[in-house]
Amino acid sequence: MREVLVNPQAGYYMHRDVFGQAGDFTTSPEVSQMFGEMIGVWMLNEWFKAGMPQPVQLVETGPGRGTLMSDIIRVFSKYNELIESLHVRLVEVSPHLARVQEECLCGTSTASNWTGDAFKTSTSRNGIPISWYRDIQLVPKAFSFFLAHEFLDALPVHKFQRTESGWREILVDICESPDSPLHLKMVLTPSRSPATMLIPEGEERKHLEICPQAGVFVEHLAERLEESGGVSLIVDYGHMGEKEDTFRAFKNHQLHDPLSLPGSADLTADVDFEYLRRCVEGKAYTFGPVSQGKYLTSMGIGVRLRKLLEVTRDRKEAENLLSAYDMLVSPQKMGERFKFFAMFPKAMTQLLESNPPAGF
Repeated sequence: MREVLVNPQAGYYMHRDVFGQAGDFTTSPEVSQMFGEMIGVWMLNEWFKAGMPQPVQLVETGPGRGTLMSDIIRVFSKYNELIESLHVRLVEVSPHLARVQEECLCGTSTASNWTGDAFKTSTSRNGIPISWYRDIQLVPKAFSFFLAHEFLDALPVHKFQRTESGWREILVDICESPDSPLHLKMVLTPSRSPATMLIPEGEERKHLEICPQAGVFVEHLAERLEESGGVSLIVDYGHMGEKEDTFRAFKNHQLHDPLSLPGSADLTADVDFEYLRRCVEGKAYTFGPVSQGKYLTSMGIGVRLRKLLEVTRDRKEAENLLSAYDMLVSPQKMGERFKFFAMFPKAMTQLLESNPPAGF
């Protein structure tokens, strides 16, 4: 997964625009501005609840085209106190997508400098400083909103299969058969591999996917929140430890053989939110996951839809708004499939027990 997605020369994300109708998949921010606006309102609410600390960092990992960040900034721009102390920090490994994000947010396209912590710096159209980083570890420490939307599902997973001889790891090997795509195949290790130590005691599933990199990521966020304050919001498709084989590929919005033409299709696996919760247990105060439909409805996306319809004079535009709303909240579409998971500092436990975050 790591080689196929982020190899510097041939990685899927590294040299192309993979989003939207012309790409291989569509994300919620690309469906409608209402999605990002609801997240922006949520962050504002939590900022007020925390006492409006300054300065503030808005940190997004895997920012796509920059569409989600643009919508959030538009909400923030109505509050000068926040905008004047805000620094946007984007964690991105793709030079191509970093250029796309800068063009979206800043209207400029500057050169990258890979020698410092931030490989690119610019200023948004409304004067907010924006910096780009290769790794979240390089982002400075301060009160932060951390946002990871469809980020964890692209991190590499270990796959395991229960056999009569115990757990075995599933690996990719060379296949001599001419019928095999690019002469690759899935195989089981002949004995327990070192990675099987990741499997929790009492696991009852027959097939298992574990993403240790996602565990390290949320543990790092928990440490940051405890040290500097802030809130983390993770949005992805996933489950609470009940699903088994979810590893798959998408190309042109259709399922695709993951072993066929590596680098030409998106590889993904559902996020195990129960695993994430266990990783930060005792280190952060968590909420969720809740479904996207429940979260957006609780945040008032219906009210926002009515407001937009009131100022819309074009019938086609109104139809598009209604269609986008249905796509985002309907249980048969994105509404149930995507989940929201929030993390707060342990120090906020008492406040949050009496005043839990909106949407959860």
